[in-house]
Amino acid sequence: MLVNMKDLLLQAQTADYAVGSFSIANMEMVRGVIAAAEEANAPIILQIAEVRLNHSPLALIGPLMVAAAKEAKVPVAVHLDHGLTLPTIQLALDLGFTSVMFDGSHLPLDENIAMTKKVIEMAKPYGAAVEAEIGCVGGSEDGSVDIAMRCTAPAEAERFAKETNVDALAVAIGNAHGNYKDTPHLRFDILEQIRTLVSAPLVLHGGTGILPEEFVRCYHTGIKKINIATATFDAVERSVREGYAAGAIKGYYDLHTAEIRGAYENAKKHIEIFATGGHAVC
Repeated sequence: MLVNMKDLLLQAQTADYAVGSFSIANMEMVRGVIAAAEEANAPIILQIAEVRLNHSPLALIGPLMVAAAKEAKVPVAVHLDHGLTLPTIQLALDLGFTSVMFDGSHLPLDENIAMTKKVIEMAKPYGAAVEAEIGCVGGSEDGSVDIAMRCTAPAEAERFAKETNVDALAVAIGNAHGNYKDTPHLRFDILEQIRTLVSAPLVLHGGTGILPEEFVRCYHTGIKKINIATATFDAVERSVREGYAAGAIKGYYDLHTAEIRGAYENAKKHIEIFATGGHAVC
């Protein structure tokens, strides 16, 4: 069932759980993630970041994501993650994505606010939700750039939320994209301040490598969308490698099954940690 991301996150705000937003790159990942969600009766978000589109063109992968969401037995939002250019955001909206993110975290605050407002106006005719980001999450979405981490200033988050009325706000509290080089130390003091100042659901990027107990503390403290990207890709690759090592992959369709299994197992694990199971409302 294709749904709006805003509805999923507002439902999560009324209870004590977070919604997993799983990055995908192909049909097998889509199938694996949805299978885990259906088994757990959990709402989820399927997403793809703009920097990944050279490998999975939006005009091809987008309709697949939307079709899979419509066929799913649980609520599924389809999201453009880290949208960087207006034409890409427009294409995602035209394809039926129910939410888009404009990532203006690299811009001065006033410019980030102005551009986010423009994207919100673009999304209105489609009834789509909009996510934005303030502060700098470490690393880049595709791991190609070592972006310095800069925690979100609570006062700036308050101003941003009030001036844009954005549907979801990604914050930087010591989290980073990709695999962490050291154990992450999340700034829950900053997160607690932001939660008291911002009513919109908060988003955590860079979920790969964060300890389960810290995920739990995050969704107790206002985080209602948690992005999982690198962990999904790593799990799929690991499943394939293990299949070959065990002699279980004899041909293409065994490879296909191994990819689905890797995505399924990773999504299942995170759905359990995020306490999303049983919260599907169709």
